[in-house]
Amino acid sequence: MKAWIGLGGNREDSAALIAEALMRIEATPGVSVRRRSRCYRSPPWGLADQPDFVNAVAELETVLEPLPLLHLLLAVESRLGRRRDGTRWGPRCIDLDLLTYEGLRLRSSELVLPHPEMQLRAFVLVPLLELEPGFMIPGVGPVVDCLADIDASEAAAVVPLPSTRKESRS
Repeated sequence: MKAWIGLGGNREDSAALIAEALMRIEATPGVSVRRRSRCYRSPPWGLADQPDFVNAVAELETVLEPLPLLHLLLAVESRLGRRRDGTRWGPRCIDLDLLTYEGLRLRSSELVLPHPEMQLRAFVLVPLLELEPGFMIPGVGPVVDCLADIDASEAAAVVPLPSTRKESRS
């Protein structure tokens, strides 16, 4: 099955933590990282008084069902030092979000698919368009249309970081 994840952080060396998270995800039996975007720098979303974020997206191929995949992402976050203290949209060393899973639409107490705010976030849409220009968000529509609906200054603020060898996978 194909799943798309968002990766980000704004503490420590976020680009290195994103690369480490992808290596740990790929080390899991039944999960492979098919493609990943470049890393992008973006202004904080939600709480403005914090450092800029580094964000990326990746396409996974997996035999895991959505909930076990979510649990894997949360376990990788934890192993990389993420401590959830209840602060929403605050600073974090690493954040892994399950964005979509095989076009599935799901709403449970643990997981909502597609991610309920992905169409509002330029830091998700811009790297997603890098990899998949025709990407469709299930129940929402084309990513390109979602990006057009976002304030142009927000989309323009999502800028690619210079590539490194670790990041140049596709």
